[in-house]
Amino acid sequence: MDLPYRAEYAKSSRASCRGCKGGINQGDLRLAVMVQSRHFDGKTPNWYHFKCFFEKQRPKTVDDIEHFESIRVADQDKIKERVGIASMAIVPDKKGKKRGMDKLKQQALKDFTIQYAKSGRAMCRGCELKILKDEIRISKKDYETDVGAKYGGQDMWHHVQCFAQLRSELGYYESADKLPGFKGLTAKDQAEVKKQLPAIKQEDIPDVKKVKTEDAVDSAKTDPEEEEYRKQNKIMFGFRDALNKNLDTKEMSYLLEYNDQEVPPGRDRILDRLSDIMTFGKLKSCNVCKGGQLVFNKFGYICTGDLTEWSKCNTIVKTPEREPFKVPSDYAEAYAFLKKYKYKPMTRVIREVKPSVAVKKIDETDGPRIKRELPALYNMEFVIVGKPPKGKDEIKREITALGGKVVTKFSKSVMAVISTPAEVEKMGSKMLEAEAEQIHVVSEDFVDEAKNNTGKIPDLVVQKSICNWGADPSKRLPAEPTFSKSKSKSGSIYTKSVPDKLKIQIKGGTAVDPDSGLEHKAHVYQNGKDVYTAVLSLTDIQTKKNSYYKLQLLEGDKKKKYWVFRAWGRIGTTIGGNKVEDMPDLDSAIDHFENLYEEKSGNMWCHRHNFVKVPGRMVPVELDYGSENGMENLDIVESESKLAKPVQDLMRMIFDVDSMKQVLLEFELDTEKMPLGKLSKAQIQKAYAVLTEIQDLLNQNAPEARLIDASNRFYTFVPHSLGIDEPPLLNSIDEVKAKIDMLDSLMEIEIAYNLMKSSGSEHTVDSYYNTLNAEIEPLDRSTEQFAIIEEYVKNTHAETHRSYQLEIKDVFEVKRQGEEKRFKPFKKLHNRKLLWHGSRVTNFAGILSQV
Repeated sequence: MDLPYRAEYAKSSRASCRGCKGGINQGDLRLAVMVQSRHFDGKTPNWYHFKCFFEKQRPKTVDDIEHFESIRVADQDKIKERVGIASMAIVPDKKGKKRGMDKLKQQALKDFTIQYAKSGRAMCRGCELKILKDEIRISKKDYETDVGAKYGGQDMWHHVQCFAQLRSELGYYESADKLPGFKGLTAKDQAEVKKQLPAIKQEDIPDVKKVKTEDAVDSAKTDPEEEEYRKQNKIMFGFRDALNKNLDTKEMSYLLEYNDQEVPPGRDRILDRLSDIMTFGKLKSCNVCKGGQLVFNKFGYICTGDLTEWSKCNTIVKTPEREPFKVPSDYAEAYAFLKKYKYKPMTRVIREVKPSVAVKKIDETDGPRIKRELPALYNMEFVIVGKPPKGKDEIKREITALGGKVVTKFSKSVMAVISTPAEVEKMGSKMLEAEAEQIHVVSEDFVDEAKNNTGKIPDLVVQKSICNWGADPSKRLPAEPTFSKSKSKSGSIYTKSVPDKLKIQIKGGTAVDPDSGLEHKAHVYQNGKDVYTAVLSLTDIQTKKNSYYKLQLLEGDKKKKYWVFRAWGRIGTTIGGNKVEDMPDLDSAIDHFENLYEEKSGNMWCHRHNFVKVPGRMVPVELDYGSENGMENLDIVESESKLAKPVQDLMRMIFDVDSMKQVLLEFELDTEKMPLGKLSKAQIQKAYAVLTEIQDLLNQNAPEARLIDASNRFYTFVPHSLGIDEPPLLNSIDEVKAKIDMLDSLMEIEIAYNLMKSSGSEHTVDSYYNTLNAEIEPLDRSTEQFAIIEEYVKNTHAETHRSYQLEIKDVFEVKRQGEEKRFKPFKKLHNRKLLWHGSRVTNFAGILSQV
């Protein structure tokens, strides 16, 4: 499990504190918040001094801190005393309170603020409606979003009424006048806010989580298990300090090897492992994967070995098998502390841990937590023409207060024009424009009456109209605000800039990656059938990776100049980077390309056609970019047609490229790495085989480890765009069926796409119709067949679907090529059944064309 924080002793003096910007000295206790890197698919630590960390971060429990159990117990106590401010409720002071609690309360209060909204952009986290400019708003900082973790808290704004209703959840029971920023409100607003947020009596406050005091920490020390834990920590650090003082890294590495342990990278990790096995005994290999190294973490001892080439073992044991730690004779002679060493068997105390992140993975809701009535003019647009008696500024302020906007340009979304009868009579250019757009003109008292006509604004516009024109204003209403399920609290900063389209330039049958910036002067190098380009992918549920790696050897179009281009990152996000390297000659370029391929995949380039998956390494994704003309615009071009109008409309529906792209997006497929028609059929067939295997595993109640292995393969074969959310484990039949439907649609889209490409240079409804090799005619509405089908539709409408009715627009009679001949042997069979079959519109080109 990835934990959000980490504690350790600084390995060097290179890192600087993200709080005070000062250096962190080697050996000092430092704490980090783990944030998503912008440059690679993984987390990176933002380090702080101990004293600076709690100014910017709010861990809820020490169980959220990685490596916490591997630091000195005195430092653990220091951290425990500071942890918990995030979950501390702000409660009114008791009589005879301790001064120490004042400090904690003041620290916790810094997470709240009250002010007038500086713009109308922020959304209330309670009702999910916008907070209007100059409206009073209250924030509590969130430290769990990616923005919050990275920058020391993110303001989560609320309307005052919404905050008051959520105060128990937000942990605020104090009076409003204790909020930072309260004194910046007017006296009238202060009184109103205090009325809505009074202090709650201690006896009325529900069971709330409070910060552990020093007494609580002290009482924990008397627990027998805690006493043993502290004793073990002291012994372990005694060995660690002696090792660090007397032995160099090479000597310590040899000690690990002498005791049949793997040697990790880095002196500190070597010290951690050596001090553990000197205290508790050397660790035997994992008995699940038969050979993996067990390593301590807060949950127990986890195996770092590989279960298969596609998944890690990750077995966790609390009491692993051990043997006595052995000291080489020459080391015993050279170092006094090793000569004195005697192994005493003991079992390491591993406390029960409950990380908050294990429970709260995603903040999902079915809509707003607070139901709040929309302001009367919410999101409506108005244009002010002329000089109304109240003045433009005052009218604008009143409209804004009711949730509306004042704009200067006419559009279909403008609800009304606010003006005077004199301006209407004058009929200046603005009025002529309003008449042309059929927008009603109303007097300024419309705004006064609007607040009492919520939900009836179109009627009020007609009632207050002072002109003799105007279309139905209800058609100008803004769309109702939608409250979709909120996704992961973080991630938007890494996905909002991802391009919708990727323009690819084909040269010699292969695409030059546009990120190289060389597509206009270079092509992918080819030597016979060897094309020096590769796209590698790796999805790993256990490490939460969803990575890609692109590699190309490029040759100049005119000059014999060579470059090696590579790009890497997380699929469907802006996370990652790229690099273009100038090469002195072709041989150097080939060597560099092949070395990079082997480094990332574990396979030599010359063996790629017999690829063997290597644990932890990437695998190639087979893309088919087709011919040089394959990427041209395939949208239907308007032209005269001999087809009936309903058939023309049908062709536009089933050959709609935008609809095909939308299907890929709905399935969370990575349309950048595999644009329409580019994932090879062989790759799709591999994915089908994996899904069949998962079905069998589920029917056999196979262990989760095997499902992880298969799920990793599926997502690697068919890259998915998941943002920074972790790849979901395929562990139910319904999920497998959904993925099979996805592949079916992908195959049908592939057929449709290839039909469109095969239609020649013309992209018309007629040319696409001809590729289907089928006769399609609209059925006359007056025929008996049409009446029978209409009756069937009416009589077979399920009771559960009574919220809507179906109306038949067209029925088509279809004769596919060779279908009559295939049906002939069965024509005389007496038993017939009518099958209602539905499919995605994008699948029908494939269905109709198949013989």
